[in-house]
Amino acid sequence: MSLGVDDSLPPRWASTLLGEACLINPRGHVRAPHDDTLVSFVPMAAVEAGTGRVDVGQTKRYKDVRQGYTRFSDGDVLFAKITPCMENGKIAVVTGLRNGLGAGSTEFHVLRPIAGISEKLVMYYVSMDEFRRAARQVMTGTAGQLRVPQRFVEGAPFPLAPLPEQYRIVAEIEKQLTRLDAAIAALNRARAKLKRYRASVLKAACEGRLVPTEAELARREGRSYESASVLLDRVLKERRSRWEAEQRERNHGRGGRLDEGEPKRSRRILGEPAGKLMTLPEGWVGTSLLTIAELKGGVTKGQKHKPGVRLREVPYLRVANVQRGYLDLREVKTIKARVEDVRDLALRPGDVLFNEGGDRDKLGRGWVWSGEISECIHQNHVFRARLCGADIQPKFVSWYGNSFGQAYFIGEGKQTTNLASINMTKLAALPIPLPPTREQERIVDEVEHRLSLLDALELAVESNLKRSERLRQAILKHAFEGKLAPQDPTDESASVLLDRIKAERASLEGDSDRCKPARRRPAGRKGKAVGREVRT
Repeated sequence: MSLGVDDSLPPRWASTLLGEACLINPRGHVRAPHDDTLVSFVPMAAVEAGTGRVDVGQTKRYKDVRQGYTRFSDGDVLFAKITPCMENGKIAVVTGLRNGLGAGSTEFHVLRPIAGISEKLVMYYVSMDEFRRAARQVMTGTAGQLRVPQRFVEGAPFPLAPLPEQYRIVAEIEKQLTRLDAAIAALNRARAKLKRYRASVLKAACEGRLVPTEAELARREGRSYESASVLLDRVLKERRSRWEAEQRERNHGRGGRLDEGEPKRSRRILGEPAGKLMTLPEGWVGTSLLTIAELKGGVTKGQKHKPGVRLREVPYLRVANVQRGYLDLREVKTIKARVEDVRDLALRPGDVLFNEGGDRDKLGRGWVWSGEISECIHQNHVFRARLCGADIQPKFVSWYGNSFGQAYFIGEGKQTTNLASINMTKLAALPIPLPPTREQERIVDEVEHRLSLLDALELAVESNLKRSERLRQAILKHAFEGKLAPQDPTDESASVLLDRIKAERASLEGDSDRCKPARRRPAGRKGKAVGREVRT
């Protein structure tokens, strides 16, 4: 089926236009109500995208919607004309309207089928991808305010089947779509279960329930083991030794004296005690992110540099690149930064990244850098945690931040109406449960094994959901090619029906102005319709 002229219509079908089969944007209701009559009110948000479902439960008095809103009646087809609602498929037949009447967004085209045209068939026709792609190509207006012109809807070809066959087509479409919708619902339930299972895997890993603890294995095997407290002491000694060497080098002119008189600065460098943690398994220890990692902010976009400063253009990570549990490197931008900043901020494999924020979903989310891009740095809205020593697993720390850490970030972060953020101080105090080294390794291996299986299952679910949408469109395409429902040679020819429709249309247009298509607003006319609302 094509939106162009089609000479291959099935027998007894006829070619017409939507503007001949339907009244497009009639001026009013089928019957004029009194001012105090309650009518259904349908904003754009009341029409679901891609399902044909619409909520007609909201009501208003007719006098409150008589002007500035689109008016329609039971059996009319609503077609969202503005982007992105049109592309998303906000299309529905309105039925069950209060007193059979409705009013709503001015961003709807109203298609009122003439007697002899199935309103559901019209809805399914304008729901096809082919129709909406053609509509997208002729949209007019400015960016974000593009609309499908009325003339496109009026001039769109419409393959007309005999009336009995129309009913058979609609019945077959709905039978097949009902089965398809049930399959889609099952896939969506499976997707939700996989998401919950993913969360449960990370929760069990961070609580010490995913693999046997090192303490349990040591008892079972009759051996000793290194607890996480011993590991932490070793990390702190190494950090202390490195800090003292840095202090002596910095204070070389003063005899290499240590600045023990700076307790606050020393505490920030050497780590702080952990905040509140859950009850930890045997052999684990509670600590904080700052205790086990060196933290660093990033480069600021748009920063001004003095003349003569040496700059280098290098790739850098933005918040959009750092997702929860993975890095999205499809679009990595570059930035000009000072040579010394490139040296200080260059990411190394094993660096754990945390987002400063944005909306709540971005707060503290992150993943581990694996050296995917050489000489890559990060912006100031992405924090870097470089773990101290090779005995702490970066993925374990990141998984904890992406699961249990979220409650901490939301509780400690700065919240505004639409945005949330954490600062370096709050990130530094993130409580971390630390298992023994060998247990960390087993946890990481087991989590990666389970998540790889989950990834494969989720990929299969997403693939089947996309396939379902293609199947939906194939069903509709077959319907309007006459291949979905059986044809009956005894059906009255659609050409006879078309003659009757033309006569009926002429009668309606001559009977009352309220059934005529609405006049288009002259170009350049000032003023805005009072009924226009924010699109959803």
